[in-house]
Amino acid sequence: MSDQTKDERAPSEAEAAEASAERTEGSIDGDYEALVRLLKENEELKDRALRVAAEMENLRRRTARDVHDARTYAVANFARDMLSVSDNLRRALDAIPAEAKASGDAGFKALIEGVDLTERAMLSALERHGVKKLAPEGEKFDPNFHQAMFEVPNPDVPANTVVQVVQPGYSIGERVLRPAMVGVAKGGPKIAAEAPVEPGPVNEQAEKDA
Repeated sequence: MSDQTKDERAPSEAEAAEASAERTEGSIDGDYEALVRLLKENEELKDRALRVAAEMENLRRRTARDVHDARTYAVANFARDMLSVSDNLRRALDAIPAEAKASGDAGFKALIEGVDLTERAMLSALERHGVKKLAPEGEKFDPNFHQAMFEVPNPDVPANTVVQVVQPGYSIGERVLRPAMVGVAKGGPKIAAEAPVEPGPVNEQAEKDA
């Protein structure tokens, strides 16, 4: 092979090597860009999956809460109507004069016992469905569960203490079905701050300035 032929081939081989190197570099750059794109897509998919999972968990909790509320408060309107009937039965019993009760008439006595039994049976049935009676005499006044009808001046009783229950109240679950109508003490010492108690329809008490 002549020197001229070698000189002519040498540049061609150099160019081929350079082109090969460029292709290799271009391939690496392309692979890197593809990898970066795939990693980004993977992060986006992961973020989307996390959001969907969070939404499903929130939906599950809302559904569970709605089902619980439906079971607990489904009878609320019916129970409220029944309380009116119970009130009328109690008023009928309270309206009977003491002399009539002591008269000894067997028929009249049986009637009184029947009305009393009906009232107690109705309240018992409501209690089985989550309805609880609120009779807060002696407790601190709580505007969430009590309705103040009047104040009673009494320096010996802490202010805002319920001293008389005009009409008992009722709750269902954590909701007030009907607030208790009460009279509260006025003029006594302020009630000392109490330690936190477990929340509930009866013993959960809101702070109120005396």
